Amino acid sequence: MTAAQDKGTISIGLVHEALQVAMERGLDVRAVLEQAGIDAGLLDAPRARVPALAYARLWAALADAMDDEFFGMDRHPVRRGSYRLMCHAVLSCDTLGHALQRMLSFLRAVLDDLHGELRVEGEHALLIVHDHGPPRRMFAYATWLMLVHGLACWLVRRRLPLLDAAFRCPEPAEVADYRTRFCERASFGAPLTQVRFDAQLLELKVVESEDNLRAFLRGAPANLLVKYRNEASLSAAIRRRLRSQGPDDWPELDELARSLAMSGTTLQRRLRDEGLSYQRLKDELRRDIAIELLCRAALPVADVGARVGFQETSAFHRAFKKWTGVSPGLYRRGRHGATAEA
Repeated sequence: MTAAQDKGTISIGLVHEALQVAMERGLDVRAVLEQAGIDAGLLDAPRARVPALAYARLWAALADAMDDEFFGMDRHPVRRGSYRLMCHAVLSCDTLGHALQRMLSFLRAVLDDLHGELRVEGEHALLIVHDHGPPRRMFAYATWLMLVHGLACWLVRRRLPLLDAAFRCPEPAEVADYRTRFCERASFGAPLTQVRFDAQLLELKVVESEDNLRAFLRGAPANLLVKYRNEASLSAAIRRRLRSQGPDDWPELDELARSLAMSGTTLQRRLRDEGLSYQRLKDELRRDIAIELLCRAALPVADVGARVGFQETSAFHRAFKKWTGVSPGLYRRGRHGATAEA
């Protein structure tokens, strides 16, 4: 399995966040989960995670079921097809700055409760999400930003690195997932929701065209979730390196540190700053690979365990239950409802 295949997994907490309004409205979310290939039993397992591509299928199925691409989080629904229209609207722009202004105008016309502002302060640009009253859920701010940031990245054919992010809401339980998508430097309980980036990026030329839009939309929202996520952290670099090897060949910490031209102590400190240890990073990568194999490949559970470094099936079962709170079989059942991946 290569680094390019490192799609990762998403917390079951974010599945709950996506489904919240639909459940409040009495929608048949089991049918939506089945379309996504996610076993409904995972909703009762707080430590469970789902493949990023299954989560992307959930977004699409939920948007279809609700006829709302913002999942009921605004007084005005974002009718199915609105994002497509926004994409068409920005393709005639010359620069990224122009395109972002047009996106904000489009979303201001579509949404009632949130609107964006692009502000330049010296060498930095700020993309601000304005709202009123009590802070909204992190999921609402993140969804708005993901739709804008993902399209912006595609237009210029590169990820636009975010220097830092601030959100009005309290820190969510799934903070690690949000940092993986946006940036490591994220703060909460802030006066404004905003992300900051290099103002020079606003001068980048829009290079995408109508000819490539169909493929972009066909890949959405998976590309918004995975392709344009934050890959600049040390932990992301280590994950990519480990993905290129079998678990039996993963280096010890000191060997890895030497290959990264730093001491073992420095490596431990930098990972600790990202909320990880090397052992936890390896366990989480084993978990993610196992979930992907269980959901996507017709491999016996014993073979999945062997691929992630367990020679005894019983040991794999114990480890997997410790990681996710459920048995490998629950993930295997969920994949039967999955549609083809985007």
